Amino acid sequence: MVLRRVVVTGLGALTPIGNNIQEFWNGLINGVSGAAPITYFDASKFRTQFACEVKNFNVEDYIDRKEARKMDRYAQYAMVASDEAIKDAGFDFEKLDKDRVGVIWGSGIGGLETFQIEVLNFAAGDGTPRFNPFFIPKMIADIAGGHISMKYGFRGPNFTTVSACASSTNAIIDAFNYIRLGHADAIVTGGSEAAVTIAGMGGFNAMHALSTRNDDPKTASRPMDKDRDGFVLGEGAGALVLEEYEHAVARGATIYCEIGGGGMSADAYHITAPHPEGMGAKNVMLNCLRDAGLKPTDVDGVNMHGTSTPLGDIGESKAILHVFGEHAYTMNLNSTKSMTGHLLGATGAVEAISCILSLKYGIIPPTINHFTDDENIDPKLNFTFNTAQKRDVKVLMSNTFGFGGHNACVLVKKLEI
Repeated sequence: MVLRRVVVTGLGALTPIGNNIQEFWNGLINGVSGAAPITYFDASKFRTQFACEVKNFNVEDYIDRKEARKMDRYAQYAMVASDEAIKDAGFDFEKLDKDRVGVIWGSGIGGLETFQIEVLNFAAGDGTPRFNPFFIPKMIADIAGGHISMKYGFRGPNFTTVSACASSTNAIIDAFNYIRLGHADAIVTGGSEAAVTIAGMGGFNAMHALSTRNDDPKTASRPMDKDRDGFVLGEGAGALVLEEYEHAVARGATIYCEIGGGGMSADAYHITAPHPEGMGAKNVMLNCLRDAGLKPTDVDGVNMHGTSTPLGDIGESKAILHVFGEHAYTMNLNSTKSMTGHLLGATGAVEAISCILSLKYGIIPPTINHFTDDENIDPKLNFTFNTAQKRDVKVLMSNTFGFGGHNACVLVKKLEI
């Protein structure tokens, strides 16, 4: 069968460095750090006392108070970002066949704050089971996609992907495949996360996964730097409207780019540590290139998973050299997590959006907070350290890897008529 082409016609973002697409992009190209002391709770007794929170966000500016109370923060974020993307896509709802429009969303954890609140309230009581009737519908990881579909009446494919930090990249790939196989004409996709909570910070601290640079949060996320000491937890959402090319053209939609391909793989190695030689990372990029029908030399850059962990950055750098060979030295590599922190299940969507905006504007955002080279990482690789770089880019890839060894990679390219 002939696979249909898939393009991007809408974008939305709610991030630690900007509460919409334009603010997010301005933050990226100007190297803004979203890290700051935690405001959601008293973190003074925690090993890590900072995170990349969404700032200046009042949910009632976007969602009716009564409806917002039925949603965990992760679902609120999903609603705000998806609303921006859907408006950006410019659908004529009178003519749109809503049976052919779906929602495929990603979240690694879902309603962690809701779960935490309900359990703590029960533990503080006398043992009588008094729970909020919205406890379960607020907590479950699939409910964000449900809320989006109900608001707009989208009756096409609707589900949630959960693969830890690869979740929203998997969601994008699934949306891409459902459209190109003919199961839908358009799909709202992306991911959201709101794990900056007592349980989230405490759990990741217990794993020694987070940076503890409490004296200087803004420089704590430092991918590829010799003195990196863990990732910075972030939160937020990224949303994309994916659409079949002919469907988009017929309604006169503005097209950002084409989705070229997607790849998936597993490390099959360890529950949290990456493969030391980047085996899964290598395979996922090769699978993505194969799906897109492109050669390594066609790629202009990679938005790396680049979490700022001691092992992860080394393994991914090795994988890039394995896949791209000498061409790797001509590419722009970057990690936008140096600015946004790690948005867990939302990170793939937010970073795919960064790549799409790079195609549009011809600018590669920087990897900020680089101070000292790591002798274990090839210094000839261009990680776009500290300052954005102008470049006419036609093809970019975005990597996301999750606990459990889940790897996903999506390729975006300029539209060729």
